[in-house]
Amino acid sequence: MAVKRRKLGNPLALAVLATLWQKPMHPYEIAQTLRRQGKDSSTKINYGSLYTVVQSLQKHGLVEITDVERQGNRPERTVYGLTDAGREELTEWLSDLMAVPVKEYPIFETALSVMGVLHPDDLVRLLQERLNTLEVQVASGRGALEKLYETLPRLFLVETEYQLHMLQAQTEWVRGFLEEIQQGTLPGVDAWRRYHETGELPDEFS
Repeated sequence: MAVKRRKLGNPLALAVLATLWQKPMHPYEIAQTLRRQGKDSSTKINYGSLYTVVQSLQKHGLVEITDVERQGNRPERTVYGLTDAGREELTEWLSDLMAVPVKEYPIFETALSVMGVLHPDDLVRLLQERLNTLEVQVASGRGALEKLYETLPRLFLVETEYQLHMLQAQTEWVRGFLEEIQQGTLPGVDAWRRYHETGELPDEFS
């Protein structure tokens, strides 16, 4: 099953649709709600472009103006709500994302794919630095999550759980990979090292 190509694929658009699913809001309130609900930890949110996203959603008929608020001498605030098409798009989009695994391209994967540019000893030093940072992040994330459990239902913390799980998985992988390089058990590591020391490309690399 393939993920359907959507009119708007920006994750911020999904976050906006899900926020308006709660109730109609003006863009400033949408931004406040996203921040208050911690969505900026799971979605890259550029608050400066949020108005543009709302306008694009309106252009595609997914949101509509439901009210124009005016308070004293303040500028008017346009309130937006979901259309029927917007509710359908939100449900279908979210269903696709939940059901269908999609290949993503984290920058760390890209770096790993060309890591041979670095000398193995340099890579060990850099990965050790990464590992130290990851271990701090895991410990901090675990403590923060335990605190959040005290005030919020787990239902509202599943994305935080997932983030922590992914951090833990990366930490374990980096630790194991480091050991392979340091112990010389990684296949090809000796040829990789010789290349950096002699400049001669090993036969197995050509």
